[in-house]
Amino acid sequence: QVQLVESGGASVQTGGSLGLSCAASGYIIGTSCMGWFRQAPGKEREGVATISKDGTPLYQESVKGRFTISVDNAKNALNLEMNNLKPEDTAMYYCAAAPGRWYGCYSKEVFDNEFKHWGQGTQVTVSS
Repeated sequence: QVQLVESGGASVQTGGSLGLSCAASGYIIGTSCMGWFRQAPGKEREGVATISKDGTPLYQESVKGRFTISVDNAKNALNLEMNNLKPEDTAMYYCAAAPGRWYGCYSKEVFDNEFKHWGQGTQVTVSS
């Protein structure tokens, strides 16, 4: 049984930094597309960053240069380093895995149809 458990969410001020982590059991992180997603109240879930099997990261335009997605093979974890946080980054953040998809991770079609395993989320709140 696949389990993804996110941690690291917190309340910070604008300009602050946070590191999110997603620990996996029953699944080897990095063997397929992995991603971080977020959902703010009243908004649709959106893709924040993905990383392909070969380690290629792709980012939503609004987080480029501020967020970094990475895989920690030793800990079997997916990480998201977030810097220069803004109030619009406030959301519940989820990690997810797309088994069977190795490349081309960042598209709405892949988000909707191929990311099958999801964590429960961790809350990030950025105050101005």
